[in-house]
Amino acid sequence: MNSAERIPLRPTLRRLSNHVIDLIAAGEVVERPAAALKELAENALDAGATRLEVSLINGGCDRIEVIDNGCGMSPDDLAMAVERHCTSKLSDESLTHIVTLGFRGEALPSIGATARLGMISRQHDSDTAWMLRLEGGVLTPPAPAPGAPGTRVVVEDLFFATPARRKFLKSARVEGSHAESVMRRLALSAPHCAMRFSLDERLVFDFPSQTRLERVQAVLGESDSLIPLDEERNGLHLTGYICGPAATRATAAAQFLVVNNRPVADPLMKTAIRVAYRPVIEPGRHPVLALHLTLPHDRVDVNVHPAKTELRFADEADVRGLMIGAMQRALGHGAGEGGVRVRFAAPSRQNIQYPAPEPVRQSAGFLSSHATLAGIGATAPQTIPAAVTGFSEGLGAFAPAARPVIQPDAQQQAAFPLGAPVAQVFDTYILAVGQDGDLILVDQHAAHERLTHEKLLAQYASGTLKAQRLLLPEVVDLPPGQAGRLLEWKTALESLGLEIESFGGGSVLLRTMPILLQGGDGVALLRDLSEELAADPDLVPGDSAALERRIDAVIARMACHGSIRAGRRLQQEEMAALLRQMEQTPRAGTCSHGRPTWLRLGRDELEKLFGRIR
Repeated sequence: MNSAERIPLRPTLRRLSNHVIDLIAAGEVVERPAAALKELAENALDAGATRLEVSLINGGCDRIEVIDNGCGMSPDDLAMAVERHCTSKLSDESLTHIVTLGFRGEALPSIGATARLGMISRQHDSDTAWMLRLEGGVLTPPAPAPGAPGTRVVVEDLFFATPARRKFLKSARVEGSHAESVMRRLALSAPHCAMRFSLDERLVFDFPSQTRLERVQAVLGESDSLIPLDEERNGLHLTGYICGPAATRATAAAQFLVVNNRPVADPLMKTAIRVAYRPVIEPGRHPVLALHLTLPHDRVDVNVHPAKTELRFADEADVRGLMIGAMQRALGHGAGEGGVRVRFAAPSRQNIQYPAPEPVRQSAGFLSSHATLAGIGATAPQTIPAAVTGFSEGLGAFAPAARPVIQPDAQQQAAFPLGAPVAQVFDTYILAVGQDGDLILVDQHAAHERLTHEKLLAQYASGTLKAQRLLLPEVVDLPPGQAGRLLEWKTALESLGLEIESFGGGSVLLRTMPILLQGGDGVALLRDLSEELAADPDLVPGDSAALERRIDAVIARMACHGSIRAGRRLQQEEMAALLRQMEQTPRAGTCSHGRPTWLRLGRDELEKLFGRIR
């Protein structure tokens, strides 16, 4: 090869045509039919629409039609709207006070470059509508046409001008699903706007103009389990509704986030949701919620991505702290205020009656060998309902009268939402009857685990977690690597009431246990903790922030090993004390691993099980 052949040819610079520029921009703005639909629907909302009708054919690949009753456009506006970077939505060029959903001026020319775009628009004070077409970048100027006030946009043969792009689209069902998700998010962001959405001439939803709560109920499909949020901090205002840990989904599709009336899918906000819910739901499950964050426009940058769904906050720590704190406070209620309510709205209920309160009789077998229930999470009541008549002392057999027979007053109904215990099944599940006649089932181990967890957490936070020296220290045999890892955390574990020291080889000596875990399995606890620490090599003993992030999980593990077990027979007053503390303990609707602690079966549910109603 001679030297001339080794010299590369000098590339020639040239200016791209507007058509090629539009095709490149379309690759970012219009990646699929749902993205085109999002831009068109946002334009309608920015135009002040109070009624929006959307219909798609073949998932939007063949046809997208959007009709609104917004302000409409003049013929000059129509012609300018399909030019690159023309917009009516920016009052200045600083990009610091963006109050509209759209502002980049890219959507319509990008859609028109790859598809057949037709628009008919009429201003409310005009006698004539005007029609414009833009097909594969070729413009047909506006001409008079019949049309109602507002704008009608039709997009046909999406990506016909870029066939390679169309090959990457999914099936009509998948593309339609993405489009439906876009419309539901927009519906939540603009409850004042009536929205109708159809797929292949099948009506998916038709929402009238609604209040925010009504729209949230309609979109989420939840009503009874919604928990309202309304908190402010440092100029940030977070409102909306979240569902308790009982209402979770396999994916995050039921999480709706809105910032300054803009639907977003921001990573920072999603992380805050995961952190807030991590202690109360099972791994792999996702909460259901709809949150609206309002903040000054100059404290958030929406010009991060062409899709405008990701943001950049000026005060990320404030946003994260507000969201986590607000959700955790809302979730921190007792079991009487939430839980897994497996029931429908029932008709008439039989009145359930309680005896007059009498002092608690502590059982030496339960309350002395485990943590005293009083004082977990909140001050416990000093009285509980007495034993319901019709059951033997040991709950070993049912008597003929199996239903409470004394009418409670209103105060008692509010005080005992989990009802009166009537039996224990498999020495594991407590059966209780609620004030409204519902059957309540409680997992005694899961429930007591949460009570112990919250008590340990409160004592640790206040610095009052006390340890008790074991009469005979426990020797725990561990693999050498795990034993060394556990000893690295010796100081941190002492703050949790676990005093350990090396016992040679792979053995560790356990000298103390928290008083609250008296009677718990310390050997199994240390083995579990050593495995978890060994599995997380990035966790450094000197990193206090890392310890704080793990402390809830460590305490959850301790609570599990220090709680009453399944198979433990409880006395009547022990079951009642457990229910009363569940009603007052934060996050008592789920155990430390996110599983439900109690279920509720209403009359309708029971009658459906027995085939009495359908």
